[in-house]
Amino acid sequence: MKKILLIGTMVLLSIISSNKPVYGQVDLYLDEINVYVNEWGKISIYSLPDTIRQIYQVTPLVGTGPNTVFDYYNDAEVEEPTQLLAVPTFGDYEIYGSYNNEFSANPPDVLEKLNVYCWQDMNSILVKFTIINRETEAIDAIIGLELVPEVEGSTEGRDTCTYSTLTNIISVRKTEYVGFKPLSENFKSLGAFVWYSDYRVDNIFYQWLTYTGFDSLFITDPNDPNVDSPVLIPAYNTVTIAPGDSIIQYIAVAYSVNEAEMLANLQQAQEKYYELTSVEADHNSIPDGYILEQNYPNPFNPSTTIKFGVPEGSNVTLKIFNTLGEEVAELVNEYLDAGTYTFNFDASKLPSGIYVYTLQTGEQLISKKMTLIK
Repeated sequence: MKKILLIGTMVLLSIISSNKPVYGQVDLYLDEINVYVNEWGKISIYSLPDTIRQIYQVTPLVGTGPNTVFDYYNDAEVEEPTQLLAVPTFGDYEIYGSYNNEFSANPPDVLEKLNVYCWQDMNSILVKFTIINRETEAIDAIIGLELVPEVEGSTEGRDTCTYSTLTNIISVRKTEYVGFKPLSENFKSLGAFVWYSDYRVDNIFYQWLTYTGFDSLFITDPNDPNVDSPVLIPAYNTVTIAPGDSIIQYIAVAYSVNEAEMLANLQQAQEKYYELTSVEADHNSIPDGYILEQNYPNPFNPSTTIKFGVPEGSNVTLKIFNTLGEEVAELVNEYLDAGTYTFNFDASKLPSGIYVYTLQTGEQLISKKMTLIK
């Protein structure tokens, strides 16, 4: 029988001063998992009905140097409170919040926007991290994740952590399983080590962000007092982010009692990602240079197809502007492998008129016009 949905959105009020900000947190109960996002954007997953924590932490890292790494523990402060959106933009439920670096005020000056998409009957979630550069100069950033599994609610070890270069899936198990899969871009490395209290410092984070290998971790002796839960730090390729620009990374997160179901749950989240981004990829058709084709049909009402190609892996943005130069839609903002891509653009919420769509990859910028007629 389907469980009764319980959605709790808990608001914490500071009792120290009435001038303190209001912080929010979301405690979302689905059919078989509980998704909890705290005040500063830390994502945790619990299994139901026993409410056992399976994942302690999913948060982003942004490194620009050995002593300049943005992380949840040392830097994150609330900009927009964690909240359950009354009207989700996608999914059955959507958790949103944004977090700046003002807790430490140390560089890099970035803003993290978090969207967590959830479905009532799914044991997986789709997580979107948007990292915005607030520095006055461009930054060369390594985006990564701080993942702390806690399978079966135990910190006694006995975990096996592996990474598949074939499926790009991180798997962590005791007898039950949790899994993580990058969706926007494959990881370039994965560091894995046993949790210890002093690892959360910039130079250690940066060592793992610049790591070049893919670690497996086998914790076999739960009776050893020095053995604890694993910490996983996967990282993406370095990306240049101009002032005011952003990079988006999506990741699927799943739990199940066995491997087959965990993998199926990750696949469900990946299918939702394809539905959300509306991008169809053909990696067998690689152009010689950057290509942005004329949209078809044109004029259109209310949707049209935009096709573009990239000759090599690149961070790609595809945006729509009105005739005043105002951005009205951001269709793509992520790392894409070499290939040809098709995007179905729905302009049903825009007024009739002429629009400009632009493809930008590094120093390449291509623009074309389209006409919406209603």
